[in-house]
Amino acid sequence: MAESAVSAEGRSPAPADGAIPLPSAASGGPISHAIFRVARTHRMLAGQLLRRVGLHPGQELVMMQLWELGPQRQVDLVRLLDSDAATMTRTIRRLEHAGFVRRSPCPDDKRASLIEATTASHALRKEVEQLWRQLEDATVGDGTADEKATVLRALEDIEERLTRTAAQLGT
Repeated sequence: MAESAVSAEGRSPAPADGAIPLPSAASGGPISHAIFRVARTHRMLAGQLLRRVGLHPGQELVMMQLWELGPQRQVDLVRLLDSDAATMTRTIRRLEHAGFVRRSPCPDDKRASLIEATTASHALRKEVEQLWRQLEDATVGDGTADEKATVLRALEDIEERLTRTAAQLGT
């Protein structure tokens, strides 16, 4: 997705390839603008794929943790997925309503809930894994192993810088 050059009048011409032009207000951050667009498109595609199995974006990440690690306290899922308590409560409630998780009191801490994947959700695992492969293919296509490794390294570096900056800002 190449960015369009800004004209002498300060306007971005409409790109021929259908990409969203870089607004002049974002000219100081073309990479950040591209990341925003990529993240939005990636989430939209994930939503379309996940809808086939009755999940919404983000719910599959909760399920992946439960399938991998077994029952978890809700507070631990919040930490694992870098979420907030309110969002996780809504996600768990929706997954419970769909029959994919069940909640029970935590034996070690009566104030906490233990979240467990149901048998019905285990049937979804293969489908979610397949959808995740489709999303990966749509994201990196037929790139070589070296190209994919380069993209992954670049994204990890970006994440590390953003995380460090967020910590410095106290967020």
